[in-house]
Amino acid sequence: MISVLILAGGKSSRMGFDKALITIDGQYLLTKTYEIATELSDQVFIITSSEHPYQSIFPNTTKFIIESYPYQGPLIAFCHGLSFIKTEWVLLLPCDLIYLHSQEIKSWLKLLSTVSPETIALLPPHEKGWECLCGFYRHSCLPSLKKSINEGNKSFQGWLKQEKVSPLKVKDKRVLYNCNSPEDLAKWAEDSSFGNGLG
Repeated sequence: MISVLILAGGKSSRMGFDKALITIDGQYLLTKTYEIATELSDQVFIITSSEHPYQSIFPNTTKFIIESYPYQGPLIAFCHGLSFIKTEWVLLLPCDLIYLHSQEIKSWLKLLSTVSPETIALLPPHEKGWECLCGFYRHSCLPSLKKSINEGNKSFQGWLKQEKVSPLKVKDKRVLYNCNSPEDLAKWAEDSSFGNGLG
């Protein structure tokens, strides 16, 4: 069994409004991400700041983790969230993957059994290194992560340069499309209007 940790604590400064509350076919983007996650695990957590009103749009049984130090970046949030995880693997997801669908992610689960014991993460490659916010991490990476942060690092890429990471092959590359700005949202809307959107 795996756990899923959804990052939803950012300021959405580039979007200009809370991107977790983007509506797709009458459904918030965050609730869509959450529903996909529940198809993979019954251990799904949403990490956010206490300022966010997400509790009102989810059942009372939803597991929220409130950041101790909000708005310090995704690495700090992930470190805090990871301390609540009990499973060997956690799937980290941002709340803004507008093309995300369960079929792609379910195919990733089959790869976990092939990962070598010394590998701490299974992530899609990126031109800067790795797609750090969408992929699998071993719970055992927590000491290394804390050490990196204590040394002043706040970058996933900086931390992972020192670690063993395996590449995650993604068939549908659109699932990695982050909706960070009005321009990103407009591009998705245009794509959808031509019948290519998954929303």
